[in-house]
Amino acid sequence: MEFTDLVRLRSSVRSYDPARPVEKAVIERILEAGRLAPTAANRQPARFLVISSPEMLAKVRAAYFKPWFNDAPHILVVTGKVGDAWTREPDGYNSLETDLTICMDHMILAATNEGVGTCWIAAFHNDILRAALGLADDERVFAITPLGYPQAGDAGTREKTRKPLSEVVKFL
Repeated sequence: MEFTDLVRLRSSVRSYDPARPVEKAVIERILEAGRLAPTAANRQPARFLVISSPEMLAKVRAAYFKPWFNDAPHILVVTGKVGDAWTREPDGYNSLETDLTICMDHMILAATNEGVGTCWIAAFHNDILRAALGLADDERVFAITPLGYPQAGDAGTREKTRKPLSEVVKFL
């Protein structure tokens, strides 16, 4: 698929087919896109958790209370340790959030390319999610996404509203 078409097609899916899990080979291609994502100083601090077992899905779903979230057969969580990420010396900026965001975005685009729906979620309950996953004190999560095949009618058909380039670009 042409890259621009892929970017236009990507949408936040909120209706998943719970009876149709994503094939392992497809999930691995999605994860490979995250693995190949650029990170500051090539530190590669990200770790990918694919939640698929009914027990773990129940624990992780408790961190986000939208009914449609319960239908996705998988949940993808990108974690990382602050100490594993690059830190800029002059001001102490740590690149972890940026690195994890780039990895997640690569995987969301790869999922779209595979016909798999996603929905970027940052409004989860961090304490519930951390406890469910048994994360260490220095591990962070900035976004999660369900992974699943969209129900008929929810495969990127919603119109996107975006500001025109003239409002977001300044040529200097």
